[in-house]
Amino acid sequence: MTPHELAKTVGSGLLSFPVTHFHADGTFNEASYRSHLAWLKDYKPAALFAAGGTGEYFSLTLDEFSAVVKAAVDETAGAVPVLAGCGYGTAMAKQFARVAEAAGADGLLLFPPYLVNADQEGLIAHVRAVCNSTSLGVIVYNRDNAIVNANTLARMCDLCPNLVGFKDGVGDIELMTRIHLKMGDRLTYVGGLPTAETFALPYLEMGVTTYSSAIFNFLPGFATDFYAAIRRRDHAFVAKSLSDFVIPYIDLRDRRKGYAVSIVKAGMKLIGRDAGPVRSPLTDLTADELNALKTLMAGRT
Repeated sequence: MTPHELAKTVGSGLLSFPVTHFHADGTFNEASYRSHLAWLKDYKPAALFAAGGTGEYFSLTLDEFSAVVKAAVDETAGAVPVLAGCGYGTAMAKQFARVAEAAGADGLLLFPPYLVNADQEGLIAHVRAVCNSTSLGVIVYNRDNAIVNANTLARMCDLCPNLVGFKDGVGDIELMTRIHLKMGDRLTYVGGLPTAETFALPYLEMGVTTYSSAIFNFLPGFATDFYAAIRRRDHAFVAKSLSDFVIPYIDLRDRRKGYAVSIVKAGMKLIGRDAGPVRSPLTDLTADELNALKTLMAGRT
């Protein structure tokens, strides 16, 4: 799959961002992870992002990262394209990119550089260096300390033929409109705001045809039905689903910092597919919060 073929595939349907499964002692639980991926694959996501943000990329060593990506590639066996997280400083990001390619990944999701704030020229240099280090298609994640403007993104695309996607984690509608008007179909656009379902309908009008669904981890049927409603612009279905489940889910997620991952693993536990604990510095839901999620999920599994 060429980078541009990958981009077209990514934009064609809902995206799966699976959690990384851990044993009670915090080590990678490959058997449980692969079982989860096999189950999700039956719901036909357009692509799978191994060791992404929901997959706790930020807590994995390079060896663990390689094992997670390879497990995803082996389990999907070409049925679903696999993209891997990639980040930290430029030198480390290049190293992760090469490891992901060696493990068989089809593409990369490039996170912001670690810690530092850089100007637009620095971000261009960073993205260019990572793209030049691999033949894989790259999706740049616009968020936090790596927010680019439309002109910067255009320059990145000119310099990096394998930069094929733009994931928005900012929510600046004017910026997103400017980017889509300037870049058109040169890129595939991915919704990356937490929780992406909330923004999916208005973002569709700006050319963002897909998004990363963490809910897909534990309620793949609901997530798939919701995405189908977005694509057919079924406002009534979307509004009811947001009111009945997504907004209360967000309210629970927002009780503590870091719960964007923790609540997903809690959902996994409640459906009988325990993915193990989150790694520090994240914390798991309390017993009361777990019960609140259980009540919210009742009848949806």
